Amino acid sequence: MSNVTADRNLLMGYYHYLFKEIGDPRTNDWFLVTHPVVFPIVGFYLYFVTKLGPKLMQNRPAFDFKYTLVIYNALQVVVSTWMFWEAVDVAFFDDYSWTCEPVDFSPSPKALRIARGVYVFYLAKISELLDTVFFVLRKKYTQVTFLHLYHHAVMPMVSWGVVKYFPGGHAVFIGLVNSFVHIIMYTYYMLSALGPHLQKYLWWKKYITNLQMIQFCLAFIHSSQLLFYDCGYPKWSMFFTLPNAIFFYYLFDDFYNQAYKYDKKIENKGKANGYLKDDKNGNTQTCVTNGRTELQNWYHPKTL
Repeated sequence: MSNVTADRNLLMGYYHYLFKEIGDPRTNDWFLVTHPVVFPIVGFYLYFVTKLGPKLMQNRPAFDFKYTLVIYNALQVVVSTWMFWEAVDVAFFDDYSWTCEPVDFSPSPKALRIARGVYVFYLAKISELLDTVFFVLRKKYTQVTFLHLYHHAVMPMVSWGVVKYFPGGHAVFIGLVNSFVHIIMYTYYMLSALGPHLQKYLWWKKYITNLQMIQFCLAFIHSSQLLFYDCGYPKWSMFFTLPNAIFFYYLFDDFYNQAYKYDKKIENKGKANGYLKDDKNGNTQTCVTNGRTELQNWYHPKTL
């Protein structure tokens, strides 16, 4: 019994050290930060969108969620715009270092403002898990790809680590770029949710993926500067940031090739053979179906 008690006390000691002692005391007691609840949240999210959700929807009709999606995406645009402005104000109108920026752990108004922005970024990443929940409830299962799941699962966990241990500093730049991309992305999805009558104005969808890929290049370049400069920001963060930037770039590049280059070849071949044609709005539709639609409304799935 004494050995069990000793082991339990040892584990509790490690837990207290990891999640209380070395955490930033300014953010340690904030909602969803004190304990690593983000990990079970992400775990249940993955279970729901891959197993439980599809099973519950198996014999149920798909939900519409038209106006819910419009409101949800509009709120994401508002939050992303706020985060972008906060980051711009810190990076461009203050003494932010683009090469290596340490975390200001002081209780000054500026330092607390930065920590608050990182915290909102973390909460936003948790809220974005609803992207996939809406897919499942609408029975858009083909849109629940590995890219989508990996992106949505990793970001909340990483953001939790940043807000708990290093809320600010060098990571502000990544938040700035990511928030800008999300303004564009959620604006697109908000307009897309309004209905097909706007699709002809949303020709710029593929450039969202280009923006994402540029984002990962910038994140890689910015983070790699820690190899050459030392300002107190943890260098070990590169061992996570750099490989993930490469991996994300590869995944998005593969998606881009599949969704816009490979499919375009099929579309052009279909038009040449007389199987496909464009309607008056410029959307590709089938001419010959053999009893089923082979290709209609040439829109690609949301994956971000």
